[in-house]
Amino acid sequence: MATLCGRILATSAKKHVLSTSYRFATKVSMGDPIEHATGLEKRELLAKIAGNDNPFDIKVIKRCAGTKDTPNEIPSAFDSRLVGCVCEEDSTHITWMWLHKGEARRCECGHWFNLVYKAPV
Repeated sequence: MATLCGRILATSAKKHVLSTSYRFATKVSMGDPIEHATGLEKRELLAKIAGNDNPFDIKVIKRCAGTKDTPNEIPSAFDSRLVGCVCEEDSTHITWMWLHKGEARRCECGHWFNLVYKAPV
């Protein structure tokens, strides 16, 4: 008899705990990511809200004619930048070169590039 009462008591206690925790459960969600972001991540999110989807200038820039008088302008917040040029449209090879502030540089394919200062994010 004592073991039967113990089983009933344990079973009813388990059910009570489960139903209690279920009744008082609340849905918790994270706040706005901008409120939690700091530093560079926050500046990136604010730039994207302002409409700048390329705040770090890492997307592909389509080159134009690129003559010595009007070179392709490459934005950078630093004094030098590594640039890759796909010389032919169907080429799988990229020609890499360093651009330095104040001097235009010619690629092997004949296009000219110039580094232009752009303020960092």
